[in-house]
Amino acid sequence: MATEPIRYPQKTRELQCHLLDSTVWNAFEFRSDDIIIASYSKSGTTWVQQIVAQLLWQGAEHLNVAEMSPWLDCRFPSNEEKLAVVAAQTHRRFIKSHLPVDALVFSPQAKYIYMGRDGRDVLWSLYHHHLNMKPDVIQSIDAAPGRVWPPLGYAPESILQYFRDWLDRDGHPWWPFWEHVLSWWRVRHLPNVMLLHFADLKADMPGQIRRVATFLDIPIDASAWEAIVEHCTFEYMKAHGARSVPFSGDLWEGGVRTFMHRGGNGRWRDTLTPEDVARYERTAEERPGPACAHWLAHGGSC
Repeated sequence: MATEPIRYPQKTRELQCHLLDSTVWNAFEFRSDDIIIASYSKSGTTWVQQIVAQLLWQGAEHLNVAEMSPWLDCRFPSNEEKLAVVAAQTHRRFIKSHLPVDALVFSPQAKYIYMGRDGRDVLWSLYHHHLNMKPDVIQSIDAAPGRVWPPLGYAPESILQYFRDWLDRDGHPWWPFWEHVLSWWRVRHLPNVMLLHFADLKADMPGQIRRVATFLDIPIDASAWEAIVEHCTFEYMKAHGARSVPFSGDLWEGGVRTFMHRGGNGRWRDTLTPEDVARYERTAEERPGPACAHWLAHGGSC
């Protein structure tokens, strides 16, 4: 019996906002071994980039991961500058994206790793991220030529208000959350897509690193294994964060240590009311659906 051909996603729209410009992918020339690391912001993207770098370079020290693995769909620097950087790379490329699938050019040859995290934990990290952005950075973002989206502005004093606005207005003041997660959830069964979860990495990082290595067809040198794992710990990454964090942490007060902060989950439990929690969980059930909502909250195989 003939098997059905695999139907890969097609790009159907552009997404442009405070930090994102999906049009850059229209001119990107894929290579057959490219790796795309995707997530909603503050879901553990930098962690996955570090893991992939450590696997590719077998536990090497002093890797400038932020430079080696550029965020291609960031609005700055220009598309031309970013495309020139990745075109000049000679190593196996591993590129960061914060786009949903339908705004991304999708290659059947590339490998895609999507990192998920409970939306409440995402929000807590986003708030800290936004609160500590330097004022001149926010002003520069909001002064972008041709801006048609609402201004980012400054984070309010209340994280509870920030959460409620984010939930009520689906991702405000950033970009929509639920459609982003759902777009990747729907393609999870494709042979070149792998879903990771922040909670699973926290619970069993060595096991998850081996999963990534298997998916990317990267053999692990046994003599390098201890270094690979050590270099992917939160403590190591924070101590060497200038090499891993976007823009070397210069956009935030406190630099790298502010960007990486705690790397934990569950901080929302002491702040959200039972009604807030119920409303979030009800929205998760309604928007991406029960199965995706369960994975988003707990991780595990999907």
